[in-house]
Amino acid sequence: MKRPLAYITAPWGVDSRENQEKAADYCRQVYEAGYSPICPLMFTSQFLRDAVPQEHQDGLDIAQDYLRRSRVLVVCGHGVTEIVKNDIAIAERLHITATTLDGILTVKGQGRCSQRKTS
Repeated sequence: MKRPLAYITAPWGVDSRENQEKAADYCRQVYEAGYSPICPLMFTSQFLRDAVPQEHQDGLDIAQDYLRRSRVLVVCGHGVTEIVKNDIAIAERLHITATTLDGILTVKGQGRCSQRKTS
């Protein structure tokens, strides 16, 4: 079965280790809901240096390219940052469905929203 691509966005914090753990958890839940999760934070942080302006911009460009290829945008966590707002705006402009992690789990009948930590 081919899984539709689901782009993962969230209000990432300053702690890269915590961000990686949350991203992995979000991706796992989206995978279990039947999608192929895409979370640029999971891999661009492995080879791009965010402190270098050009590499920071390249990371944003890579992320937007993956969002354009996705079937759905999944907003995870609590709160909304500028990056999350931008991802939502791009998805809206490209007619890509946007939902929350709780929403996608409920729609896919996972029923785990209250059982799993989704912060």
